[in-house]
Amino acid sequence: MTVLRVATFNLLHGMALDDGTAGPERLAEALAELDADIVALQEVDRHQERSGGADQAAVAAGAMGTDQWRFLAAVHGVPAPVSGWLPSPGTPERHVYGPAQNGEGGPAYGIALLSRLPVLRWRARRFPAAPLSLPLRVQGRPGLTRVPDEPRSVLAAVVQGPNGPLTVLAAHLSFVPGWNVSQLARIGRSSADLPQPQLLLGDFNLPGRIPQAVVGRRERGAQNGQARRHRVRWRSLARVPTYPSYRPRVQFDHVFGHGLGPDAVRRTETVRLGVSDHCALVVELRV
Repeated sequence: MTVLRVATFNLLHGMALDDGTAGPERLAEALAELDADIVALQEVDRHQERSGGADQAAVAAGAMGTDQWRFLAAVHGVPAPVSGWLPSPGTPERHVYGPAQNGEGGPAYGIALLSRLPVLRWRARRFPAAPLSLPLRVQGRPGLTRVPDEPRSVLAAVVQGPNGPLTVLAAHLSFVPGWNVSQLARIGRSSADLPQPQLLLGDFNLPGRIPQAVVGRRERGAQNGQARRHRVRWRSLARVPTYPSYRPRVQFDHVFGHGLGPDAVRRTETVRLGVSDHCALVVELRV
């Protein structure tokens, strides 16, 4: 029986909490230490000055020893002085980048999905930003900062597993209450046509048991005799606090599964790495 090690990690653009720097070397060390077969990354920089101009998805892939990866840009631009983003002029049409686009495009920010298993096909979906901002605690700033939401996205890979294809989805959902719940439910509906088993990894910005309540509830029957819309019902594979990394108290980072056996989970762990205010969440699966 094969053990598959999957992880999700909000890397806070690779910033180290001890000195506030974000260099590619420390990011590579963190991903090498994680040593996972499939990794979903959130808050990933591409060609940003604050993180040394690195393509962080490519750096992470190099540390994992794989060329099977994609970066999905939520924003093309640079961080604004106070909050939000300043869009880059001439935003490129290509918003999904991989090894073939090495060095292309200006500064961007988004999510990435990396796999040591062969990827058969990729699929991306985007969600618009919520039209409001919320006061949040921002790393490196005192008190609360009003932060506008940003476009959100989900990146799916159908990979060749030990016993056939399986689907892995990586997501970073809105921090706006209600919007994140709606996005999670929509991912469940839109992924129903993808191969099973399925894994959903990411920072949902939803604490504890709330995501399970969203994806586990039954669909209500449609009115006027119309057919129900099918969706995937995932179950949580790990319930453990992941944030903040220096003293975890809340779980924002989740690994969900669908179509797996009841004894599929071999082990779960949180890993505090040298970067980010989140712990990485790791689940080892028997497949």
